[in-house]
Amino acid sequence: MTLAPLLDAAPAIPLHAFAAMGAFVLGVVQLAAPKGTLPHRALGFIWVGLMALVAISSFWIHQIRLLGPWSPIHLLSIFTLVMLPLGVWMAHRHRVEHHRQIMIYTFSGALVIAGLFTLVPGRIMHAVVFGP
Repeated sequence: MTLAPLLDAAPAIPLHAFAAMGAFVLGVVQLAAPKGTLPHRALGFIWVGLMALVAISSFWIHQIRLLGPWSPIHLLSIFTLVMLPLGVWMAHRHRVEHHRQIMIYTFSGALVIAGLFTLVPGRIMHAVVFGP
């Protein structure tokens, strides 16, 4: 395992990757920790910020080009940017079940599933984890 391929990439890529890794770790903590507490809320706002950074930074990454400079993953970024404030709003309105579902689906889809696709041979994260 080496960070060299990631650190040698265009600046948006390491920003995107490190924000995603931070959001993943913090997301696991959030899922395991007690809900409704002040730490849950505080860490939740940090998680939302990291997820927004992941989604926004993706618009400067164009390794996969299917529609001009865009790929289907950019649709996930748009979806994430819509769902994050919706999830926060659901918590604010005390609609806990909706908040929970939105945040779990966002974590699962935008971090876990999308993250697994970064491990496909030829991608930078594949080279980081498995070597060149």
